[in-house]
Amino acid sequence: MMRGFAAFLAVLLMLMSGCGSTTRQAPVTDRMPSGKKIAGTDWRPQTHNVKKGDTLYGIALEYGFDYKELAEWNGIGAPYVIRLGQQLRLAPAQADVVAVTPLKSVAPVVESMPASEGSAQSQSGSLLKTQPKAGKVPYSAEAEAAPPVVVLKPETAVPKIPPVAEEKPKIPENKNSAPSTSADDEDLEWAWPAKGKVIATFNEASNLKGVDISGKMGQPVFASAPGKVVYSGSGLRGYGKLVIIKHNKTYLSAYAHNSQILVKEGQSVVKGQRIAEMGDSDADQVKLHFEIRRLGKPADPLKHLPASSG
Repeated sequence: MMRGFAAFLAVLLMLMSGCGSTTRQAPVTDRMPSGKKIAGTDWRPQTHNVKKGDTLYGIALEYGFDYKELAEWNGIGAPYVIRLGQQLRLAPAQADVVAVTPLKSVAPVVESMPASEGSAQSQSGSLLKTQPKAGKVPYSAEAEAAPPVVVLKPETAVPKIPPVAEEKPKIPENKNSAPSTSADDEDLEWAWPAKGKVIATFNEASNLKGVDISGKMGQPVFASAPGKVVYSGSGLRGYGKLVIIKHNKTYLSAYAHNSQILVKEGQSVVKGQRIAEMGDSDADQVKLHFEIRRLGKPADPLKHLPASSG
């Protein structure tokens, strides 16, 4: 009896140890960190906190925007005053996008007969007349001369004609009246803004954001590419009388230290159009300071301009 019990216990222990040795581990799966974004070409943040010395004009130039659209996004009106520490939005609010919802179809309304006319109902209890009633009219000369009455049967349905959408005429685009917003923003053909000797070149380390071109007082300054004038004035410290042209969604160009400005804000210009006269406003000599900015960041103009200024 004891030997049989001992043998049964030994077999049971062997089965339990075998089950414990067959455990499996869960597979390990590599995952991307949640919330990770792929870096795009547009470096600009969503907001900007106003620092000491900032102006709305300078912030707009820094990020490559028209200062008026920047003011509109933040509810700022003329004279465009901003406060230290104020957080400015650098993109239009999502609430500005209007969603269009189609109208729901309205069910037809069927008028029932008054309760006082219940005697005219059929035995089925329906309130709708399904057959026109005919009555006999006594013969007379007037009845014979009267035109016949045509009664449509209830089951005769008049087909509904679906409304035809009116096609709006296409307005031809005037390519010279506004800057390009197509996908080939990188393919602008630039021209030199003035004739003269380059006396200072672009240098990020020295905070030289463009090139300086020497010349004579009153010498013409030309638009380097077609676009729209988004700034014309002397509100940016260190630039003197300044013109800024927005060429497309990517590029701006700036023309500083002029003696006279010949264009107004909102005006469209073509490449080679005279926009200002060279001067020494807020500068130590007569010169043109010229900048090209890509998404607000200064770019080396010599990498975009032709080899010679002519």
